[in-house]
Amino acid sequence: MLQSFLLVLLGVAAAQASPGPNMFAVIETALGRGRRSALLVVAGIASGTLVWAALASLGLGAVFAAVPALLTALKFIGGAYLCYLGFRALRAVLRGGEATLRAETRAVSDLAAWRRGFFVVMTNPKALMMWLALATFLFGTGLNPGQVLLVGPVVALSATLIYGFYGVMFSTGFASRGYARFWRWIEAAFGTAFSALGITLLISGLRDIRP
Repeated sequence: MLQSFLLVLLGVAAAQASPGPNMFAVIETALGRGRRSALLVVAGIASGTLVWAALASLGLGAVFAAVPALLTALKFIGGAYLCYLGFRALRAVLRGGEATLRAETRAVSDLAAWRRGFFVVMTNPKALMMWLALATFLFGTGLNPGQVLLVGPVVALSATLIYGFYGVMFSTGFASRGYARFWRWIEAAFGTAFSALGITLLISGLRDIRP
């Protein structure tokens, strides 16, 4: 079981460190509202991973195996959403308009900041695909539902460390000034990553429906 957990941790850490809606939410909050709000968003994301782990242990993969059309539909919806985010970012770069990654300056409560992180990770198509892959792998190695559930705290800790790093880093004045200066390069990286993820999901969906 320990070996499975270590492999999962490495894969999850790589997924969390790559651009996605979770990172987007943390950085926007850090740039505009500061470290406290950003870390509350991180706490919401970490909480959401525990829910995903519970869903995985209850047979999330089995549900989609029983109703494959549901997974296919989610691939198209998630892929289209990520492509839309990528299109917006790349369009802003090409047109020289306003950045799509905007500092969230409107004051919100601690609960609202936590809630944003929670709902972002629960509606994130990248998170869905990651947990489906994790469930398939973990059950495939012979773990039982209780052991799969224990992956949740491991993933939550990884999310706290990785997204917490982004939250702290982008809440500094240095990072804010750097983003204001190099936002086109940052937007281009986000746009490219989102588009690639979205296209990958769309292609996977097309393969599902291909006779």
